[in-house]
Amino acid sequence: MISIDHFIADFSLNFKELADQQPWTVTDHLKTILETIIAGLGEEYTITDNIAIHRSAVIEPGVHFRAPVIIGEHCFVGAHAYFREGVYLDKSVKIGPGCEIKSSIICSHTAIAHFNYIGNSIIGRHVNFEAGSVAANHYNERVLKQISVLHEGQVIKTNAEKFGSLVGDHSKIGANAVLSPGTLLAKHSIVKRLELIEQIKA
Repeated sequence: MISIDHFIADFSLNFKELADQQPWTVTDHLKTILETIIAGLGEEYTITDNIAIHRSAVIEPGVHFRAPVIIGEHCFVGAHAYFREGVYLDKSVKIGPGCEIKSSIICSHTAIAHFNYIGNSIIGRHVNFEAGSVAANHYNERVLKQISVLHEGQVIKTNAEKFGSLVGDHSKIGANAVLSPGTLLAKHSIVKRLELIEQIKA
């Protein structure tokens, strides 16, 4: 059993209904989870067709949202970013121009620089993704697509074909680095520029 709270402080306090779920289960069902949350949001959000944007958030031109999406207070979303299949941004998250975010939770005070891809992932607080870095969510190059994760020396089968990364608080991901599907990064992890993280070999 992987506790998301070990990677992201107080995650279960913000998402009480997700406390006992595995990270790949969360991302797999994120659309339904967000639709439920949106139904309970207050007047500080502008809500249209299951797209909820806090009134203090800044959204630059050309951003495309595919519902459901929640953009929290004081967030910034750069021009021509693309959100799809369930995206949640907590407080003061910065998304740079040209990013694509899919089926992911990005926690408070995290910055995803320009031209990044984050797929089916849960990203902690105060994390920084430099430009061009990727949290990949699918093994295009493998015949067997199901993803496993390595946790405390144990290989765990997720039975999922789409799962990206669980990235702990205060981690730093360098420019053009790639996190392979199923990557688990502890708090304060550092990934160098151009580095490939592949915790389970084919």
